[in-house]
Amino acid sequence: MKSDTPPSPVANSRRQFLTHSVATLACAALLGSTVRAADSTPTPAKPAAATLRGRRKLGSLEVSSVGMGVQNMHRKYTTEVPYRPEMIAILRAAYEHGVTFFDTAEAYGPFENERILGEAIAPFRDKVKITSKFGWNIDPDTGARGPGFNSQPAHIKRAVEGMLKRLRTDRIELLYQHRVDPQVPIEDVAGAVKELMDQGKVLHWGLSEPGIETVRRAHAALPLTAIQNEYSMATRDPEEKVIPLCEELGIGFVPWWPLDCQLLTGWIDANTRFAQGDLRGFTPRFSPENLTKNMRLVELIKSWAARKEATPAQIALAWLLSRKPWIVPIPGTTVMAHMLENIGADVVAFTAAELAELDAALAEISIQGLRLPEGVLRLPGIEAPPKA
Repeated sequence: MKSDTPPSPVANSRRQFLTHSVATLACAALLGSTVRAADSTPTPAKPAAATLRGRRKLGSLEVSSVGMGVQNMHRKYTTEVPYRPEMIAILRAAYEHGVTFFDTAEAYGPFENERILGEAIAPFRDKVKITSKFGWNIDPDTGARGPGFNSQPAHIKRAVEGMLKRLRTDRIELLYQHRVDPQVPIEDVAGAVKELMDQGKVLHWGLSEPGIETVRRAHAALPLTAIQNEYSMATRDPEEKVIPLCEELGIGFVPWWPLDCQLLTGWIDANTRFAQGDLRGFTPRFSPENLTKNMRLVELIKSWAARKEATPAQIALAWLLSRKPWIVPIPGTTVMAHMLENIGADVVAFTAAELAELDAALAEISIQGLRLPEGVLRLPGIEAPPKA
């Protein structure tokens, strides 16, 4: 990624924050991005919390108020492969600083992401909660990807056996169906998960990007602990139906991409262009014409970061935390200091008046461009077929 604009005071402030955090912990941070923020008022950086003390409940599952997505630790969106020992060091540092909730999936790699997480948490496995996901048509033995989905009960059980080995554990605290399989009734999926629960291999289950009626049917068959959907200041679709349904049924909610793939961190500006192979390079929201328009949201977040003596990323995460007490974002990163910055969002608080003001300003901004490539957007919201 590159930008034709020089580093701004905001970018310099963030660099100072990163340098300070890493020096304090005597850790080497990877400053791998070359994105630069647009010129604006400098944003003072709130020091990262020494320890993330906030705890929240997804159903009956207690986790840290900010979790950590592991997805990019085997391969970044920029197509680079991170240095594995550094990824393990970041995950272990996250635990040392209070993170107890780590999210992965068999599809990430496939398999390699789970191996990284399994190795990282082995020394403290019983002190953390982990998730993984099944549902894509992936050969459980070879990792070969087939077309579409596969949530046949026998396949789910084989997939979970592989997860347990790669994660070096005897149970998965929260198992998600990664996407709804349009060929398999959700009641059959729930039945397979129930068998795994009876064996102690799975403790809770959830769905990712499901259809609304599928959530109701799944919850009736086997109570759900969490729904995982994309949700951020830039992507607010879940507010219409999914989050109200979670509140009605007592289901937790886990936002993925809570920083909208770096858009809300202030590191992307209107001149940013993405390397070949980077998902954002063919995602409409990140096109040159839409980035220019979407800077209104970024500038709003930067202004609030200055007011709250925080970073833009912390404002975006703190806003999510303010929505409901059972929402737990899972920002991902491959940079030590960004992880520390993210967990610092837990100490950023808004008054009721500040939230009303911020929400009113957000209501005036219309985000331009689809959140994902059009073909990918055919996958969320699928409804499972009826049980015969």
